[in-house]
Amino acid sequence: MPQSIVKLIDHAVLLPTQTDADVVAACEFCAALGVASVCVKPSHVPLAAKCLDGSGVLVSTVIGFPHGGSRTDIKAAETHLACQQGAKEVDMVANLGKALAGDWAYVEADVRAVVEAARSHGAITKVILETGLLPNDEVKIRLCRASEAAGAAFVKTSTGFGYVKGEGGAMRATGATEHDVRLMRATCGPAVQVKASGGIRSYADARRFVDLGATRLGTSATQEIAAGQRGERTLNVSSY
Repeated sequence: MPQSIVKLIDHAVLLPTQTDADVVAACEFCAALGVASVCVKPSHVPLAAKCLDGSGVLVSTVIGFPHGGSRTDIKAAETHLACQQGAKEVDMVANLGKALAGDWAYVEADVRAVVEAARSHGAITKVILETGLLPNDEVKIRLCRASEAAGAAFVKTSTGFGYVKGEGGAMRATGATEHDVRLMRATCGPAVQVKASGGIRSYADARRFVDLGATRLGTSATQEIAAGQRGERTLNVSSY
């Protein structure tokens, strides 16, 4: 029997406009589905921890989100507080400006500070590379290696909120691609897992990334993916 895709999902409740009621509703159906975690904004961690208590579904949150430019000590402090309030996994955004400037010592130290803060509470760290904003594979590879050296448990493709200008000046969101998931899996050692996120809106999308080596999926289309896993057809309305 194929691996359950739903159990690999970090269900995202990260839109700026999402409320306490949205978090409660998400926790209820995610607990019933048995996803890996519900990923909420830091201010919603205590509420999610209360809602998911005893469910077996973890609380995850984001650090330095979505741009990664917060100071390292702020990222570490944010991690400590989130974990004290119930987060078991943190998804931090790497400092992309430092990466693009080639300051790899800073990038690695930035990740390590969050890893160590999370680890002190028994939590793990996923490092978001925001691959859609990076100019080439060399930078992606260096980010993977810096994250691994710093002790990250996962490298992750995208925030879901990285935008680039398309034709005519219109902005379009970037997300996981087959190329990037394959590259990240090939670059990292077996101790580091890969999370695909951004633009995963169907069971077919999710299955494809898992087949390429992703062991966690970030999406808000969890109910659509669960329906697809059951063989049902649904109208997708996800935006993450």
